[in-house]
Amino acid sequence: MKNTLTFILNLVLGLGYLQAQNIEITGKVVDANSGAPIEFATVKLLDGESKEMIAGTTTDASGAILLTTQRDNFFIEISFIGFITQTISDFERDGRKVNLGTIPLPEDSELMDEVVIRGERSTTEFKLDKRVFNVGQDLSSTGASALEVLNNVPSVTVNIEGQIQLRGIGGVQILINGKPSVLAADGGNALGTITADMIDRVEVITNPSAKYDAEGTSGIINIVIKKEEKKGVNGSVTLNTGVPNNHSLGFSLNKRTEKFNLFSQLGIGHRTFPETFETINSNLSDQSYVRNTGDGEKNETFFNLILGTDYHINDRNVLSLTGNFAYELETEFSTGNFISENRFSGPIAGWVRDESTEATNPKWQYELQYKSDFSDNDDHYLLISALGSSFAKDQMSTFNNIAEFGETALQDRQKTDTDFGQAEYTFKADYTQPITEQITFESGGQYLITDVNNDFSISTLDDGIWVEIPERTNTFLYTQKVLGIYSTGAYEGEKFGLKLGLRVENTDLNTLLEQSDVENNQNFTNLFPTLHSSYKLANNFSIQGGYSRRISRPRLFDLNPFYNIRNNFSIRTGNPELLPELTDSYEITGILDLELISLSSSVYHRYITQTVENVTIFEDNVGITKPMNIGTNKATGLELNGKITPNDWLSLSADFNYNYFNREGTFEASPFDFTADQWSARLTSKFNLPADFTLELIGNYQSAYQTFQRNISGYALADIGIRKKIMKGKTILNLSVRDAFASRIFENETVQNNFSQYDYRLRGRFITLGLSYGFGKGEAMEFSGQKRF
Repeated sequence: MKNTLTFILNLVLGLGYLQAQNIEITGKVVDANSGAPIEFATVKLLDGESKEMIAGTTTDASGAILLTTQRDNFFIEISFIGFITQTISDFERDGRKVNLGTIPLPEDSELMDEVVIRGERSTTEFKLDKRVFNVGQDLSSTGASALEVLNNVPSVTVNIEGQIQLRGIGGVQILINGKPSVLAADGGNALGTITADMIDRVEVITNPSAKYDAEGTSGIINIVIKKEEKKGVNGSVTLNTGVPNNHSLGFSLNKRTEKFNLFSQLGIGHRTFPETFETINSNLSDQSYVRNTGDGEKNETFFNLILGTDYHINDRNVLSLTGNFAYELETEFSTGNFISENRFSGPIAGWVRDESTEATNPKWQYELQYKSDFSDNDDHYLLISALGSSFAKDQMSTFNNIAEFGETALQDRQKTDTDFGQAEYTFKADYTQPITEQITFESGGQYLITDVNNDFSISTLDDGIWVEIPERTNTFLYTQKVLGIYSTGAYEGEKFGLKLGLRVENTDLNTLLEQSDVENNQNFTNLFPTLHSSYKLANNFSIQGGYSRRISRPRLFDLNPFYNIRNNFSIRTGNPELLPELTDSYEITGILDLELISLSSSVYHRYITQTVENVTIFEDNVGITKPMNIGTNKATGLELNGKITPNDWLSLSADFNYNYFNREGTFEASPFDFTADQWSARLTSKFNLPADFTLELIGNYQSAYQTFQRNISGYALADIGIRKKIMKGKTILNLSVRDAFASRIFENETVQNNFSQYDYRLRGRFITLGLSYGFGKGEAMEFSGQKRF
């Protein structure tokens, strides 16, 4: 017992002696320019003779240092990315304490430039089953919206209505961060409040694996929103102004600690979209026609707020909560000058039709996600998420007809009212397990619920009282439930890779026109097999192949039978009996990657059944257009992508897509069979100029092409982007000119046996000047926010 007490006493005295010998080192690290504290700076305590590290730590939120050591011969090294490393060997001791005082770290301009250069990824990267387009390198997207960004992505085209095509074919599914989003819904202005500065990258998936939702016959486009993960405080502020009106302010702020990652983005703005138009409806039987020429403008004020947090429960488990609120206030005005005329007898009547529209579009989205990484492998994880969203639209349009000569059959005044609401819920689980280093298994499921209520009415003014037109007034109810489960297995060796998958989806669709009691119910189950393979023939050359089966279910506005009466002689309506498209897609791609040049070439084929096309029927000089299932479409295409960087100041990128298709089917008991083709090309030249200037020139060409009824004209356009980095890259000045020569004309003509319809529209040139400033540890955003074409 005595020996035990003696041992404990000696131990306590020894520990006290060692504690007494500890040297305590304190200090504070700040930015030499601003004096702001630097959090998470690395502090190393090094042995004075061997130079080996004795101890280390990082600074806290106030920039403070706290270290202890028993060594007498040591020095301190303090570093942080973007700053010049400081070594401190000359310091004073006060007994067993060393106070380093305030240590200013000056920014390293050369290192900052190196970091910026290394951080720039190639504009397009190729993965096994997708291509990744890095938005930050596209200078011409300054002040652009998500739709305009997509229009600059290889293989993707966006028309004036915001309809997106991939390799010349519609039926594209748009995802936000890999999930369906209210911001990409059909209602209102899809993708309107997402601006280029919010986007990290765009993923184009032409042959998705079974892991992805089978929706989208031509593939998937996934827009990935930026979310900063750097420790500390990071942020950016962007400011835009432009002609026509394009004024916006964007703000991003992130805070990363050991346990939490808090992120936020805010965008507000106002913009104007002017337009000139012309439509001609011709009755070829009696040689009469109605022409409408005019102009208009659309004004939008928008607000978008994203808030979210990642809670790192521990090293293996993360819980994320994200909320998004967007709001749009729209006003639209147009004046159409109508004339009714017979080519033999001359003018019949003339009138002016004025439109005034006001609408509000609030949008909500919220998501809870849990990810668990298993301890045996970082690629072994379980991901569970629940997502809810809602979108509402309250819109009223008034139309005033002013007769100039002759008699018209039109009402003097008309009004439309729309009260629209959509709720969507997505529940998803994904499990990934590596069996060996080469073999990986994936499985999961998704349940998607969409619920829509749309009240619509058309009224006329009768003796000062608005009277609804019963046959044009109704409530449209739409409910769709999709349950999908999948499994995939993949082998990735040193040279050869193979991925097989199968997805099963059940769709339950119900629509109801309440007032007229017209109901449409559909329930069907589909199998969607997928196959992907790759083989590396050499270190710089590989071949990829893929097959997938896809579905494109009718969208809400394809089913909704209400009329758009902006032009009473050119009306669009939906089709409640529309069936889904089904596509079998095959693709082979070769990729060559050399030091200065990279090339890829793809040959693809798609076989589409129950093809959906817009069909126009002509009655009493009125063209009524609605989507219908018209036969099959066999499309075969060639796509070429290339990039060459001959020196440090020049890079050239080119994309070419050729699409040949064969359409077969029957319409109104008459069979049809025709072949047609279309092609598009894009050339991007990027110049790194002196004084931190960068110039980008983009040329686009879209050929003319033919659909079931229409001949659509081609167009060429040019975009220009200029960037100037100042304050060592912390501030960026951007200037963009989109459609520099105002040559992007949307023109099409429908010609049938007894009628023809011509449509022309032009939006014109957009010029935007943007300023972006990055603070904390953040970098300046490359772009800011305009909206859509």
